Amino acid sequence: MAVETSRHHERLPHDERRGEILAAGRVICSERGVSRLSISAVTERAGCTRSLFYHYFPTKEDALEAALDESIDRFLEQLETWNGARELGDIEGALDSVSAMLKDMILGDDDLPRSLASGGNASIYTAFVNRVADRCARYLCETAAADFAAHHEVRIDHVYETFYVLICGLIMFIRTHPDAPASTVKDIIASTLHIEGYTDKYPERRPAR
Repeated sequence: MAVETSRHHERLPHDERRGEILAAGRVICSERGVSRLSISAVTERAGCTRSLFYHYFPTKEDALEAALDESIDRFLEQLETWNGARELGDIEGALDSVSAMLKDMILGDDDLPRSLASGGNASIYTAFVNRVADRCARYLCETAAADFAAHHEVRIDHVYETFYVLICGLIMFIRTHPDAPASTVKDIIASTLHIEGYTDKYPERRPAR
């Protein structure tokens, strides 16, 4: 039976075979925790041989890293969708939508980051958060921050670093305070970036320019 399953997998496209192995790893992490992740468990769940697993991933840590990369890609895809939908010049609207989106992203249905946060390896989760923050901060610097700077004074130094710290902090805050309203997340973002003056809540803080 294992031979038949292996042959079935060998007929699948490369990306699909690799994806099935990663999906199996995700399920195991979700159901049993990251500490119970093993190559044997993954191959049993995916219905493939160990040799097929090693064809794609030298170690189980490499497979976990690849699965986390998929989670980060999903983060970026949602951020790109938000960026494409926001209206240029509508700073308050952008803050409202990004705050709600961040809550959905961080508390969403991606079980792998949640399993890491709740009972996984702390160093792996920290590395994951750092990579999310880095990629999101770089993307925002190239898009939304650049658009803002073209029309308004940027009142923070070290823009990338500020976004990086902000994203790391928001991930931890929302994870530990899931009931915090999106309006609180919005206030944190606006005050950290010194753009609260562009909101209806603090019109007196709007820069003269």
